[in-house]
Amino acid sequence: MQVIFFMIGISLVLALGFLSAFFWAMRHGQNDDLYTPSIRMLLDDTDPAEPPPDSPTPKPRNAQTFIP
Repeated sequence: MQVIFFMIGISLVLALGFLSAFFWAMRHGQNDDLYTPSIRMLLDDTDPAEPPPDSPTPKPRNAQTFIP
């Protein structure tokens, strides 16, 4: 019988811990925007016609530089 009271006490402490973590997350804005992260991978970062700003420009290949 003592084990049941012990398990009930542990489960109440655990539930209070999860409840306090939930309220902390809501108060600190952890769940403000749930829609944008799910579609962020579908949005393009840059125009594909433009090279990235830090990349070097590719040199034109010459037919004489090809060695089989």
